[in-house]
Amino acid sequence: MNLLKDPITDQDFLLGLIPQKHPFVMVDKLFYFSPEKIVSGFNITQENLFTSNEMFKEPGLIENMAQTVALHTGYHYFLKNQDAPMGYIGAIAKVEIDSLPRLGQELRTTVHILHDIMGVTLVESQIECDGSLIATGKMKTVLANR
Repeated sequence: MNLLKDPITDQDFLLGLIPQKHPFVMVDKLFYFSPEKIVSGFNITQENLFTSNEMFKEPGLIENMAQTVALHTGYHYFLKNQDAPMGYIGAIAKVEIDSLPRLGQELRTTVHILHDIMGVTLVESQIECDGSLIATGKMKTVLANR
């Protein structure tokens, strides 16, 4: 069940939910949120650190997956009226990238929360661009001690 009535596109609000700051931000929309799933969006611009030769490179796709997890955590804490904690990528596994998106395209990243125990979250991610699946991966994130 989606807990959002409308997509969230307010950049200041979204930046308050993730620990990353410009120019290292790889999410700019929140389309869907539930305890088990999140869908983010991201428009690829020329200014992005991971854009080269009009293509968005592999590290940017992986960082987009990680920041979508951070967005899930941040929004979850927002709903509890708490500050979002810092977190780290603990492990990246089984990443497959089939194609790279171009400047001006929008990513739609879906993350399914597989396990979330004691600040360690295991997720499965999928990135779509123009309706095609372009990347998948599994990742483990860890919350910093508060």
